[in-house]
This record gives sequence, structure tokens and C-alpha cells, in this order.
Amino acid sequence: MINVIAIDDEPLALQLVTGYIDKTPGLKLIGKFDNPIDASEFLAETSADLIFIDIQMPDLSGIEFTRLLEKGPKVIFTTAFEKYALEGYKLDIVDYLLKPFSYEEFLIAVHKVQKLLQLEKKVPVNVDVNNEFLFLKSDYKIKRLNFNDILYIEGLKDYVKVYIHNVPKPILSLTSLKLLESKLPEMRFMRVHRSFIVNLEKIDTIERSRIVFGKEYIPVSDQYKEKFQEFLDKNFL
Repeated sequence: MINVIAIDDEPLALQLVTGYIDKTPGLKLIGKFDNPIDASEFLAETSADLIFIDIQMPDLSGIEFTRLLEKGPKVIFTTAFEKYALEGYKLDIVDYLLKPFSYEEFLIAVHKVQKLLQLEKKVPVNVDVNNEFLFLKSDYKIKRLNFNDILYIEGLKDYVKVYIHNVPKPILSLTSLKLLESKLPEMRFMRVHRSFIVNLEKIDTIERSRIVFGKEYIPVSDQYKEKFQEFLDKNFL
């Protein structure tokens, strides 16, 4: 069962999405709110798997709310404004429903969430107690990856590619970048883009807001630029 909350300051829009939730098998509505602040207080005490949230709301927008979320809930934006789609995907949301949306469109978005949650449960990502390596499932095998050997990791929808030093082909695994990020030591790895995590200890060249690994250029997006700059400032002579 997927625990869901819905947030929208428009009563009719909130009624529509909660109605869709109530009639969908596998979904359980645990909270509905007309503002993100009350929803934040609720989430401080109760965990949710999925959040449907409008973007344009007073006091705190859906985008601002999503930025403040801790890792965990999947997010689907519900909005009447298509112009926010790019910003939404920068935040790694699951889907973007443009009002007025049909039940069929709603179900397509929910199925994406169900698939992601199933993948996260099925794929083993285990870290040893010394935080020096992890085990990752790839090609029906479980492979050991030493943190010191990882250059960077690329997220591709339901897959990740792990690029290893002196290994020509990346290791492909059926898991999410967000789940893998939660298993990596924060002092050694950093998310620099919605699609990339880099090993900070392996960076030797930075060019025009891009991290260079051989012939590959990893962009540092605006969302992560401030945090990456802090890392540079601490290690800059």
C-alpha cells in the first residue's frame, strides 16, 4: 500500500485528486491539505510514500516545498501552468500533471511511482560497516564496488551507470540514482546534477562549471552549484 498526501489550495482541484486517490487500488490517502505549511507539520510526525502537490500557492509554492523535503517521498506536481515543468524535473519529481488531467493520466503517473518503489525494494544496495565499498546487482550478478574506484555515477530513468577508474565500460544496474545516493558517504560523493553524482576525491579538472573525467564533461547544474562551490572554497589555494 502506498501512503499518499495531497496538497492544493483550490478546493475543487483538491477534491478531484483525492477522489482519484480514493478509487485507486494500492493507494491510501493519509492526509489532504490546502497549504504546504500544514502538510510540513504533518510530515514531521508521519511518513508518506507519495505527494501530489500544486505549484502556485500562497506563502510557500510547491517548488519551494519540494526543495525542503527530506529524501523519501515521491512527488507528482499538479498544476495549470506548463512553464514550471523544467523546474519540476530539476527537482527529480516523478511526473507532472497539467490541469485539468484525466483519471487515465493520473494512473499513468501512479504506475511510474509504483514501478520505482518496487525497484527500490527489489534491488540490493548494501554498504559495508566501514563505508569502503558497496554491493550492487548488475547482469544477474552482485558486484562489489570499492568507493575509491568510482569516478562518477549517471542516472538514466530506472537505471544507473557506475563509471569505474580504468574500466572501459560502466556497470549498469536496475536501481534509482536517489536510492544509490542515500547509500554513499556524503563526505566523498556529491550530487552535482539531477543525473550525476561524482566522487569528490577523483576530481582533478574543472572547466566552465563542468567536471572533466577524461573525455567526459559532467555539468554542475544551478540547483547544486552553491553546494559544489562550498566544496571548492574549502579546498582552494
